[in-house]
Amino acid sequence: MMQSRLKELSKTIFKLTAAASITALTMTSTASAEAMPGKGVEVTPIFPTIAEERFRGEIAIAGLEALGYEVEEPKETEYATMMLALSYGDADFSVHAWEELHKTFYKKAGGDETLVKAGDVIPGVLQGYLIDKKTADKHNITKLTDLKKPEIARLFDADNDGKADLTGCNPGWGCELVIDHHMKAYGLEDTVSHNRGSYFALMADTITRYKEGQSILYYTWVPQWIAGVLVENKDVVWLEVPHTDLPDGNNDANTSFNGKNLGFAVDQIQSVLNKEFAEENPAATKFLSLVQISASDESAQNLKMQNGEKSVKDIKRHAQEWIAAHQESYDSWLAAARAVK
Repeated sequence: MMQSRLKELSKTIFKLTAAASITALTMTSTASAEAMPGKGVEVTPIFPTIAEERFRGEIAIAGLEALGYEVEEPKETEYATMMLALSYGDADFSVHAWEELHKTFYKKAGGDETLVKAGDVIPGVLQGYLIDKKTADKHNITKLTDLKKPEIARLFDADNDGKADLTGCNPGWGCELVIDHHMKAYGLEDTVSHNRGSYFALMADTITRYKEGQSILYYTWVPQWIAGVLVENKDVVWLEVPHTDLPDGNNDANTSFNGKNLGFAVDQIQSVLNKEFAEENPAATKFLSLVQISASDESAQNLKMQNGEKSVKDIKRHAQEWIAAHQESYDSWLAAARAVK
């Protein structure tokens, strides 16, 4: 009788243990799936060809991989083509779209019908024209339109053709269209040459001329390393424009910084996704909507690149160092992405 009861008790214990094990396995499996919502999903990023802009992309890639996504090697192209690739589904996301500067590219690629703007990766991005402070102070130059005067323009003449040489913007970036528009709108075509090509090579020459004591005139944007080499109000100053005049007619845009009208809309760099991918991958969309770094952080990283740490391996390490320094925020982005149903 006792043996029979023991057998029954053993069977009951076995069943309970088995059930508990199955429940534990199920819970573990569920928790694992929740922690890795992107498991088995391939993701294709697309970035500009500018190496200095890869840093923020590597931060985004690291987060998506932590969510289980299989991230492919990023494609690289110019901004207008980047928007089209996202629209057509040839790529899934980018963290390099300027809201104002690339507005036309976004609309022509399909706009909200095929694309999704997820969030602001870098808010408060500036663009504009600068000259060296020494020349500005000596000749009382404060406005871009001061260059309409031939005697002022000749101060910045690097090739002896009688016109000021403006280090400008690469074709395909979008900023070259604004600069060309400004040259016409402000009556500068007869006294200023917009030099374009390989921007960073041109800027290296511009910096060399500054170090040699020559006057310089250039376009730039912040964030990037140049602001750490030619420091505002120490080495260089922003030039004002007389009034806002943008090629898309959006002349109500905010173009002012510290009381100066810089002529370019104060911008935000955004994450943009293919709409179908965004809808099918809410965890990725949520994470990319939260990724945000400061302009000063990206400028500091870009300066490291300028000082020699410029390989892809270096940039990936910079991204991991940034994540470690901002671990609490980064972990909260991942948690929010994992919580999306």
